[in-house]
Amino acid sequence: MKDTITFLGNGNMALSIAQGLKERFTIEVVGRDLKKLDKFESNLGVTIQKELYEDFDMSDKRVILCVKPANLQEVGLRLKGIASELYSVLAGTKLSALKENITAKSIVRVMPNLCASVGESLTTMTGNIALKKEAEELFDSIGTTVWLHSEKELDIATAVAGSGPAYLALIHEAFCDGAVKQGMKRTEAIQVTNGLFKGFGPLIQTIHPALLKDGVMSPGGTTAAGYAALEKGNVRNSCIQAIEDAYMVTQK
Repeated sequence: MKDTITFLGNGNMALSIAQGLKERFTIEVVGRDLKKLDKFESNLGVTIQKELYEDFDMSDKRVILCVKPANLQEVGLRLKGIASELYSVLAGTKLSALKENITAKSIVRVMPNLCASVGESLTTMTGNIALKKEAEELFDSIGTTVWLHSEKELDIATAVAGSGPAYLALIHEAFCDGAVKQGMKRTEAIQVTNGLFKGFGPLIQTIHPALLKDGVMSPGGTTAAGYAALEKGNVRNSCIQAIEDAYMVTQK
């Protein structure tokens, strides 16, 4: 019999994580609308246990908190019992705020990303060190994990890995648009860019980015011309600024 993992919230992040965990756990989802819970079940593709927030008893449950940060207090007031483990994916929501609103024996802040749905999330985490092993085992099921030593580091990581899929999606779309502008059909442009992203992931794990760039860029070549255009457009500084601006949002 599978152990049960309980999700408070039924949004996109909850669904992505549940996709990665559904083979190992019985999935229980708590929300405010049974129709939305039915849709969650349909999208997940497996039978789930469905509950409403009102007086939901968390006693001794392993809980993944996936509600919107603004709804934390409201949801907390509807719950009862003491969870055995609480893993919060709420961006920018401090441990102190979680403790004030959700009763649990141990709390860990985690930040997965949408790649969880295909088992490739980079999940950063911090919190009760006694739960480190359990947290790593749980979230290793949806990718890889990195335990950080402070909430500040987690908030910075949120700006990079948590929001990163959106940034990379922008780059992907821009590359496709560039290829189409030069005369390539959209279908082929997407296919070529997809192949680039697929191959680059494993490559960057073993080669320093500066060395990788130098290995591709020959004197007076195509890469040098394109790279210069990116530098002229302040792409590097824009990326640095994106991380800063995203991090600052977590501090509000």
